[in-house]
Amino acid sequence: MLRRLAPAAALALLPLPARAHGGMWVGPEEVWHAWTLDPWVIVPLALAWWLYGRGLARLWGKAGTGRGVAPWRAGCFALGMASLVLSLVWPLDAMGETLFSAHMAQHMVLLVLAPPLLVLGKPLAPWAAALPRPWHRPLARALRASVLRGPAALLARPWAGCLATAVVLWGWHTPAAFDAALADPALHALEHACFLAVGLGFWWGILNPARGDPLAALSGAGAALVTLIHSGLLGALISLAPVGLYDGYAGRGAPWGLGQLEDQQLAGLVMWVPGGFAYLGAGLWLLATWLARGSRADTDGTAGHGEPPSPGNAGQVIGVRAGG
Repeated sequence: MLRRLAPAAALALLPLPARAHGGMWVGPEEVWHAWTLDPWVIVPLALAWWLYGRGLARLWGKAGTGRGVAPWRAGCFALGMASLVLSLVWPLDAMGETLFSAHMAQHMVLLVLAPPLLVLGKPLAPWAAALPRPWHRPLARALRASVLRGPAALLARPWAGCLATAVVLWGWHTPAAFDAALADPALHALEHACFLAVGLGFWWGILNPARGDPLAALSGAGAALVTLIHSGLLGALISLAPVGLYDGYAGRGAPWGLGQLEDQQLAGLVMWVPGGFAYLGAGLWLLATWLARGSRADTDGTAGHGEPPSPGNAGQVIGVRAGG
């Protein structure tokens, strides 16, 4: 009996032989084995995770657990990678070919969930530690000379990231572009790459502000709140539209018991509410950070200028002023 059931169980877990691009839609019964095993996705994910784990083991092995990269940052990176698997491998990628709402959830993972978790994971140090030491200098020179260095640095500035997010979010959600990506696997891959790229740039810019810039947190808060407004507006337009905007999803939600308009309303809410909470939370946290820094600066300034120097350090103060 076991010999007869084992092959059937294995077949039930195998990826679907065809996906919506090939004419097959995914229903509730097929979703359990609707895996997307694209090597252009699987290999980079596996390599990024392997390098991070190898580098983290080396860092912690030399300096002690938690040194260099805190355990909570390693946990953030693991959650970020897990969210990418849920989005690009199983189940959202296959479901997104059938349900507009699942496709929108995939976009939100690539834009507002995975990127901040990956950025908080501080992956550059473990990745560098995982590579052989002779590779470090040539790799650094190659990165400095890379043609992508300028655009990447620009994208990592809060307001540039905000603008890029707006262009990508509104551009890819125009009906013509969205339906074209749904029908063409190459365009679909480009769409997802754009979302992940601008997401990483945006969250890098607001979570790793330029050192020495007292207004960095305020700038990041403004960029996050502006992104909250325009993304919420787009989500509301999609959710409240009285007609189906995306012809590519006409009739596809039937296996899930959803009409085109119902699926579209749910998709708009996915962008509007969960995405909005992410930007709102980031904006409020950065605003609180800026206010706290200003309060500390005022306190330090009052302590420094409101009291005369004590006899014990008066000579030091005079000496510094004379030398300066």
